[in-house]
Amino acid sequence: MALRISFSILSIALLASCISAEEHSGDFGYNGPNGPDKWGSISPSFAACSNGKAQSPVNIRKANIVLNKQLKSIDREYHPANATLVNNKVNIGVHFEGKAGHVIIEGKKYFLKQMHWHCPSEHRINGRQYDAELHQVHETEDGSLAVVGVLYKVGRRPSPIISKIEDKLVELDKENRAGHKEAHIALGTFGLEKMKGRTSKYYRYVGSLTTPPCTEGVNWNVNAKVKSLSKKQLELLKAPLNPEFKYNARPVQPLNGRKVEMFYQCKQRQ
Repeated sequence: MALRISFSILSIALLASCISAEEHSGDFGYNGPNGPDKWGSISPSFAACSNGKAQSPVNIRKANIVLNKQLKSIDREYHPANATLVNNKVNIGVHFEGKAGHVIIEGKKYFLKQMHWHCPSEHRINGRQYDAELHQVHETEDGSLAVVGVLYKVGRRPSPIISKIEDKLVELDKENRAGHKEAHIALGTFGLEKMKGRTSKYYRYVGSLTTPPCTEGVNWNVNAKVKSLSKKQLELLKAPLNPEFKYNARPVQPLNGRKVEMFYQCKQRQ
């Protein structure tokens, strides 16, 4: 019974810290006296932001990647679920209610809880920073966390996911201008059908949450395929945020001996 309770407490703490970063938004920022280099001193509960040895995000250098043939594809099975568009003050996110689906990583099922965007990207590939990054946050029944990261660059093709919420992002911006800084906009039934299936190439490493309290032990999976979003969509993701959070990417953190592994599966021709 004690073990079950401890798992429950860990689950609540980890997910709350990841989903509810807005609770600490008045305490940390991305520049100035409360910028990323000061996060660890803002609160004792943020100590890992300065003292942690397995922090995120990281610069993924292709020359140092380890090709792990034992890794398996990430199987994604998402379902339409009731969702809410939320101004988290530090970023814009979509929170799901009920069963929105899951991913299977190394035989373990992680359930989708929320997703949010950072502009520009937090992870870098060979030092290159992209225009945006989507974080899909998943949790197991025992409280373990896995995040699937998707990098975006501005191009001619808009993102299908963002296209579904463009009008709601405009509405969220209006709410912010009206003084409703933590507005919630109902999306109704929202699905990620375009993201179903298997991921044929990704990078994996063990890291942390990228916002305070910077909790470690997070299973990171960064999609190697860079997606496209339109310039308009990029601006819509920034518009509802106050100026100090329009740039909301934490700087890359040292690997400290960690390995970044890669899964790659060649697609067979029909």
